[in-house]
Amino acid sequence: MFMNGKTFFFPLRSSLPAPMFSRNDFSVWSILKKCIGLELSKITMPIVFNEPLSFLQRISEYMEHTYLIQKACSQSDSIERMQTVAAFAVSAVASQWDRTGKPFNPLLGETYELTREDQGFRLISEQVSHHPPISAFHTESLAGDFVFHGSIYPKLKFWGKSVEAEPKGTITLEIYKHKEAYTWTNPFCCVHNIILGKLWIEQYGTVEIVNHSTGEKCVLNFKPCGMFGKELHRVEGYIQDKSKKKRCVIYGKWTECMWSVDPQVYEAHRKLEKKGTTDTKKQKPEEPESVNEDADEMPEVQETVAVIPGSTLLWRISSRPPHSAEMYNFTNFAVTLNELEPGMEGVLAPTDCRLRPDIRAMENGNMDEASREKERLEEKQRAARKERAKDGEEWSTRWFQLGTNPYTASQDWLYTGGYFNRKYTDCPDIY
Repeated sequence: MFMNGKTFFFPLRSSLPAPMFSRNDFSVWSILKKCIGLELSKITMPIVFNEPLSFLQRISEYMEHTYLIQKACSQSDSIERMQTVAAFAVSAVASQWDRTGKPFNPLLGETYELTREDQGFRLISEQVSHHPPISAFHTESLAGDFVFHGSIYPKLKFWGKSVEAEPKGTITLEIYKHKEAYTWTNPFCCVHNIILGKLWIEQYGTVEIVNHSTGEKCVLNFKPCGMFGKELHRVEGYIQDKSKKKRCVIYGKWTECMWSVDPQVYEAHRKLEKKGTTDTKKQKPEEPESVNEDADEMPEVQETVAVIPGSTLLWRISSRPPHSAEMYNFTNFAVTLNELEPGMEGVLAPTDCRLRPDIRAMENGNMDEASREKERLEEKQRAARKERAKDGEEWSTRWFQLGTNPYTASQDWLYTGGYFNRKYTDCPDIY
């Protein structure tokens, strides 16, 4: 990690300090039964249902597969670049697989920075609004090849047995070498069996990736699992050029891999498939896990992606640590995000998530302390808001300002620069 002209050469950790706390003895029904159909951003949840990361840190997981952006920068063909950007868009939500813990709501003014020289980027994010909760982020290539930025307003609703997250907000990727800008929004995410049974996750909805320079578009359909679960985790779509001609088909699972194939080959394969004469090999489905009869039964895990002959692999998910289930189902990348390396505390902004005491206590397995600290921080935030209201003061963001996305013309929070100059004297005291 590179900070303030210094490089910290500490190996990234491969596990958390303490295993996760068991959720088996806790019922969330008493809290949620009055909230059906309502937004959850204002509801205080027991800390046992959290994971020891802030939502700002969760956003940084978009960058786990940064190599895909770098690959797109190096490709000369715009359709190939769109394929790679599409793979990146899918990979950016892949870490949510089996991540049923809720990240901590960021405090107003909270920030998170992440510099990864090994992956060639640095990121800064800030909680720019509390009601509604809006998180803004800006990532830039250390080599000056790209910027990746956006603002996310995760709207959560409880529907009786499940919690649905609508990820409002636009994501923008700018590739300087090709003078291109791509924009998209993420799919919906739903966590089933919040009250009873085995928790499971699905993502669904249409994601449109637009190349504002060439007019090319990629349409990805994240499929809901359906009645018999055959579509669970599946993603299917196509890339069209500015004349709306389909140039390639993209298919796979957001939990596994993504492939591309020629549209004519794809259609021929589909016809053979309907006749039952395809030769793609299918693995035996896993045995379904038993769940409570009153729960939303998790569908059987169907065969892995059946690869159509002539397809090109775009992306494959990275394997998780062998003890991931004891660490909130974190990826190797996620495990490192809250690590506080020696020397960092004196360099980070005082608002950085790594310095947040409730998350730190939870990560260390001190659940009682984490709960007390969370309550203290939330009360401190409320008191500060009342004080500002009494004095007629408006909250002032530090690193982002509300503006207009130049490609979509929609409202967006844009980075104003200066964070990495390390001048933090006017940062708010939020912890």
